[in-house]
Amino acid sequence: MHETRPLEPAGQRPRWDPRFEPCIPTVSIRGGTARNSLCEIFDQADDLVALDCASPGEVVAVIEYLLAICFASGTFPSSDAEWLTWVLDRRSLASAAAWLAKQSADSWDLFHPTEPLAQNSQLAADLRESGTGTAQLIIEHAGDYNQHFDQHHLERDNPLPAADAFRATLTQHVYSPYGRARMSGKRLGPRVTNLTAGRLTGRIRVIALGATLAETLRLNLYPPDGPGEPLNTSWTTPGFERHTFREKASRVPRSSADLHSSLGRSVLLRPAHGPRGEAMVDRVLIGAGEELELDPARHLQDAVYSRTTNGMRKPLWPSPSRALWQQAHALYSAVMDDATGMYARLRSILPLARTIPGTPYHLWAVGLLTNQTLPVAWTQGSYPYAPGMAAHLYRASRRGSVIAEYLAQVLKNAATVAAGIAFPAMRVADESNQVSRLDARYTFWPTAEDPFERLLVEVVGRGFEDDDPVSAPLVAYALELTATARTQLLRLLDTLPSNDRNHRARARAIQLFEEAVSGKRAPAELREETSLD
Repeated sequence: MHETRPLEPAGQRPRWDPRFEPCIPTVSIRGGTARNSLCEIFDQADDLVALDCASPGEVVAVIEYLLAICFASGTFPSSDAEWLTWVLDRRSLASAAAWLAKQSADSWDLFHPTEPLAQNSQLAADLRESGTGTAQLIIEHAGDYNQHFDQHHLERDNPLPAADAFRATLTQHVYSPYGRARMSGKRLGPRVTNLTAGRLTGRIRVIALGATLAETLRLNLYPPDGPGEPLNTSWTTPGFERHTFREKASRVPRSSADLHSSLGRSVLLRPAHGPRGEAMVDRVLIGAGEELELDPARHLQDAVYSRTTNGMRKPLWPSPSRALWQQAHALYSAVMDDATGMYARLRSILPLARTIPGTPYHLWAVGLLTNQTLPVAWTQGSYPYAPGMAAHLYRASRRGSVIAEYLAQVLKNAATVAAGIAFPAMRVADESNQVSRLDARYTFWPTAEDPFERLLVEVVGRGFEDDDPVSAPLVAYALELTATARTQLLRLLDTLPSNDRNHRARARAIQLFEEAVSGKRAPAELREETSLD
């Protein structure tokens, strides 16, 4: 735990500017790790592989902010054709660093008294009355912003370095769950306590990853919506009209820079000095922020759409019951079919198909699983993409998901049959518990993900020139998953005590499994055949 000293005179207030302070954890192309300032990020982006933040959501939030700076600084392609040139020619992003360095120091001061970076100074009086420890700032620790979550009490003193608090604030702006703020609405208005979900909460954000951070940013830039500036540096920045908290209000993003830097929460951080004089944050307060009216075509260019059980079409969402890799085919379908947006641009990179071996890109999908107002876990998946191979990858991922789901259903059926024989006197109320004892799906699903990822990598590795790079890898994948499912089923059946009834239960479950994986209803690949669809 850090010890901090409270700030007394106003002149003692620290200045902390992420443009020049080492604040973003990165990994270089040589494998070294470091912390870079925002200016260094753009100057050295072609020498950096990736960000190395505390969570997938924090990585996404920082990338969103870097994209906002690119748009605000005029560092973006003006058309889809120019975007392709940027990608192929590896256009430098140094102009964003030059623009940043020229900006007003007051606009980029995390602890400015009236215009604090990414914050709302209107919360100052409420911060003195209702501020909490820094756990409220970190989504994984804050829960629904009530007293206690994940062994972190919101009142507990746990000061954060300014860099960590800055990145956590960016994450709050895009991924905060809905709920009720721990403050009064008497000063600013009742709506300040009504926390709506963040811009990316509730959907899967897909980011195209390249070999370097610069390439990742170039892939995700696009011809902008509206003018370059302004950037949302503070809630109280002059010239930016904000709504009050007296009534419900929302607005359309003014520009791409505005969209990617939007203030989804009102946040205020109280600065303090650490034991060695370093800038720290010891108290925070979070209230409602801006609610945006998003147009899918203009503002959700990365979104992949799916249908709910009642037929409603919506962006792909995080699911507690269905892993992201089971939905990977939806990403490749978007690359094949989307007429505009990010996936159409990715499809246009055909010249690279014959010049770059292996996997030049990945589609990285990230989401936040929530249980109503409580964040539960980050879910993510990274899926290879090579230009010209979207159709092959779609087929491999879709068939791979079908095979895994079929085997999972067979495991459930085998468990149900075995439980019915082994526990003939079980009550209806106990049935699900008894079946779950023998249901190997719970261990099967986590072990199926690695073979699925290897399947896609092998398809890409076979190359654009191969007429059928999918069939043989799919059969090998199906046989591997079948062997895994069989082993896990036998392991659970072996937990039954040795007696005649349990021997019959074991034999019947095994018979059901073997017949199911070799029968005519099984996916063709389980019979070492090629699917015709």
